[in-house]
Amino acid sequence: AMAAAAAGAFSLREVLDAFQECVTEQREVLLEPYLSGWRGLIRFLQSLGAVFSFISKDAVAKVALLEGHCGGQQRQQYVSLQSMVRHELAAGPAALRARRDSGCRTVLRLHRALRWLQLFLEGLRSGDPRTSVLCTDAYNASLAAHHPWVVRKAATLAFCALPSRDAFLEIMNVGPPEEAEAALGEAIPYIGDVYSITQELFAQHKLLDLP
Repeated sequence: AMAAAAAGAFSLREVLDAFQECVTEQREVLLEPYLSGWRGLIRFLQSLGAVFSFISKDAVAKVALLEGHCGGQQRQQYVSLQSMVRHELAAGPAALRARRDSGCRTVLRLHRALRWLQLFLEGLRSGDPRTSVLCTDAYNASLAAHHPWVVRKAATLAFCALPSRDAFLEIMNVGPPEEAEAALGEAIPYIGDVYSITQELFAQHKLLDLP
């Protein structure tokens, strides 16, 4: 399994560890492990081929943008989601809305995609063999509302070409199907936790509709 992870293959365990490390005792979401979790999820999307490239390419760009903030001169302000929101809102809501490269806007895009992945992984774990149905349902309940019709149409068509549930469980790189299911069972609550803290934080500061 280590060799596979080293070769840049997806490893669910890696994603689980990252999202587990994300949340501090004070319920702050640390950006470094958040981005690390996302890098793992991007490998997952890429391992599914071109089907998900419209989402994975966007996620790659968003992660790179946030890495820039985390490694930039203001890096102290980008340790956690909470510190980032405080820092970026200090300039005022109007200034934040006008910025295309803000951390808040970037995280919001990843946040919406995280919800879709969370729902999709929950579906995979629950055992419906029709992955295209699972994926479409998860998409319609999350990302679809934020995508133009053309993208929605393309996505739904692409989902029809998804591999079987067994193939997905194999991609998880954690052993036989029952181990993959167990690992999903462990990972999903951590992803869900990060999602709900972010959702609450952004709702509180009226950031859920940043253009």
